[in-house]
Amino acid sequence: MNDDIVLTETTDNITTVTLNRPDALNALSTDLRRRLAEVFQQLKGDDNTQVIILTGNGRAFTAGLDLKELGEKGMNTDAQRSRAENNPDLQSAIRNVGKPVIGAINGFAITGGFELALACDILIASTEAKFADTHVRMGVVPGWGLSQRLSQLVGVSRAKQLSFTGNYLDAETAERWGLVNVVLEPGELLPYCRKLAADITSVNQDTLKEVHRLIDFGWENSLGEGIAEERRTSQAENQGLAAETLEENRLNVQARGRDQKDELP
Repeated sequence: MNDDIVLTETTDNITTVTLNRPDALNALSTDLRRRLAEVFQQLKGDDNTQVIILTGNGRAFTAGLDLKELGEKGMNTDAQRSRAENNPDLQSAIRNVGKPVIGAINGFAITGGFELALACDILIASTEAKFADTHVRMGVVPGWGLSQRLSQLVGVSRAKQLSFTGNYLDAETAERWGLVNVVLEPGELLPYCRKLAADITSVNQDTLKEVHRLIDFGWENSLGEGIAEERRTSQAENQGLAAETLEENRLNVQARGRDQKDELP
């Protein structure tokens, strides 16, 4: 297995993870999936990483599962089941990394690649980004959460339109539908994501961890359960906050607000 199929670079507590099979549109081969899961498991315990940016090298974020590999081996063989049991789960590794993950969608995000994007916390897209769910055209039922997560982001009707047809969704429409937050020219994508990540590294990291967990909890549970969990966590975490600490934080928030106001056009 070649470790170069996933590149990592850490600067100022921000780690950029790059899928690096550009000649294959970063298709998710068995080796790439295994290596990417290992990288996220390592980053979970990396004290030098507070925010992760996930992107692809070349024309694609990732075109999804490696169809050439599947064409040779098929699905659900005994060998594949054995590999799955002994390999780390990619979706769980990303969703449970415990740190914000920004998906910098630089190009095609197709089927399994679409699902990989949906595992990220925040999606920022290049104008070159294109999304598609081709499960029904491949005759394969999704298994990485797309059938559940997509409708929560764009609505049931739009999710059905994408999943029932397998048609492409361009970046501008993805932004209008609420799938991605911002669409940028290709050269602006990573600088924007790094600035966003730097903003995240500047906050209270212990509080960020709890807010991150609460939002994800609400995603997977009912509104009532989410509110109850928030109340319980708030009572536990906010006890004993000193007045001096709150006043210092208030002044810092006000100063930052003035700085941001000056930056507005």
